[in-house]
Parts: sequence; structure tokens; C-alpha cells
Amino acid sequence: MDTRQRSVVKAVVWNLLGLVTMTLVGLAATGSAALGGTLALVNTALGFTLYLVYERVWAGIRWGRHV
Repeated sequence: MDTRQRSVVKAVVWNLLGLVTMTLVGLAATGSAALGGTLALVNTALGFTLYLVYERVWAGIRWGRHV
């Protein structure tokens, strides 16, 4: 099982990658760096929170693990 610290670090790195990607997608879709950046920040905040919860739930599920 991952520690909470490991889960947080994984989530931060994953979300940084997502933030950059979503900023570029938002910029391409809207033509506005400000609007694209805002969309990316909202998406990243929601994704980060949900990912942490998701990881912690799965960390407590024993199904499919070899012990």
C-alpha cells in the first residue's frame, strides 16, 4: 500500500502534466490564454482532489492483490 505522502506526490506530478496539457487545449479552443488557464486550473483542482480520494479508496481494497 502506498503511503499518503507517495499518493500526494503522484497526484501532484500527474496534475502538473494535466495542467500543462489542459492549458494548451484551453488556449487552442478559446484563443485566450486567460480563459484557457482558468479552465485548466479548475480542471486541475477538481482532478487533483478526486484523484487523491480515488487512490486512497483503492489503497484500502485488497481485491486483486497478491500478498
